[in-house]
Amino acid sequence: MLIAHITDLHVRPPGKPAYRVSETNMLTKRALDAVNRLRPRPDVLVITGDLTDCGLAEEYRVLETMLARLDLPVLLIPGNHDRRAELVAGLTLDPHTLQEGGFVQFVADLGPMRLIGLDTLVPGQSHGALCRQRLALLERSLEEARGRPVAIFMHHPPFACGIAHMDAIRLREGEAEFAALVARHPTIERILCGHHHRPIVSRFAGTIAQIAPSVTHQVTLDLGEESPSTFHMEPPAYLLHRWDEATGLVSHTAYVERYPGPYPFVLDPDYPGAHL
Repeated sequence: MLIAHITDLHVRPPGKPAYRVSETNMLTKRALDAVNRLRPRPDVLVITGDLTDCGLAEEYRVLETMLARLDLPVLLIPGNHDRRAELVAGLTLDPHTLQEGGFVQFVADLGPMRLIGLDTLVPGQSHGALCRQRLALLERSLEEARGRPVAIFMHHPPFACGIAHMDAIRLREGEAEFAALVARHPTIERILCGHHHRPIVSRFAGTIAQIAPSVTHQVTLDLGEESPSTFHMEPPAYLLHRWDEATGLVSHTAYVERYPGPYPFVLDPDYPGAHL
């Protein structure tokens, strides 16, 4: 089973770059094209929030047109830049989407795995939260998994990574309850997040928590105590998760852009003892 995972698209109205610099619409189109080119074909694409930059109806219309280019199912959750009402009105949502309590979440049994998407959005705020109702959905979904391996998708990471200004706006409410719930379920293979615009991995509550890089711009890697809130136009990338019964879930970082190659590993004849 293959799961393509992209995050932090920050789609804008046509002709308007994000933060006056990042051409997010062009970069998002390139990312979706890269996913479409993957062979073998992924079973699903999961998008972990910040679908748009300002949560505008026009931005969701632009994204809807982009997603129509895909030939695979799409599961998604909102990020802090999104607005739930505009998202629901503007996008065609997968049948696995749940809107209990006004949240936008999903529970999908695909192949051997159960995929759970949690809505961590706090309207008007940059940090994330899991309230009692959202935690109840998670608990119920984990119990009903009945031994299936589980991947949890959410926008806000539940752990500190050392980038001070991003740690200030990670999952701030319900973190302890979430950790306790995760620790009780050893079948959780991975917690997969966005928000930080960087590839980051950590242990969390007995499993692995992983942040996907953005398909647009990347947050500056600065581990100082007072890191500035800035970004760089580093190469956009996404994650590709492969499930295999023998090895579990293995995650690959894939770059969106095309680079020269592939080239064969041809050994230098002057060194006959050389090997790969």
